[in-house]
Amino acid sequence: MAVVSDPIADMFTRIRNAAMTSHRNVRVPVSKLKMEIAKLLHREGYLRGFQLVGKGRELRVRLSFDDHGEPVIKGLRRTSTPGRRVYAGKDDLPRAMGGLGIVIISTSQGVMTDSEARGKGIGGEVIGEVW
Repeated sequence: MAVVSDPIADMFTRIRNAAMTSHRNVRVPVSKLKMEIAKLLHREGYLRGFQLVGKGRELRVRLSFDDHGEPVIKGLRRTSTPGRRVYAGKDDLPRAMGGLGIVIISTSQGVMTDSEARGKGIGGEVIGEVW
């Protein structure tokens, strides 16, 4: 197994590639942060579901598709990287696609969307955007 320098970017790339090729499922090596991101994407309707497989070492992610068979996820972009961390205060939280998507924020209270963080009045690390 290859060592990945940015596991979150790897997860985003796997999901993006699966969506572009209309695959229903994609497997991703598991971590606590990836589980939290998958929960958030499921809650927001971008994923149909996810489950642990392979003795709990992988996360099988099921993508959501609309009524026309198009993937719900049109794009995923990693913002903060291991080499360049990006943080935003409560007043500076970005919006994805003018509010049409979500921005994933890692806060002291867990992983949440930009609108949830705005509502709680907290900032954090800007993990990425989904639209």
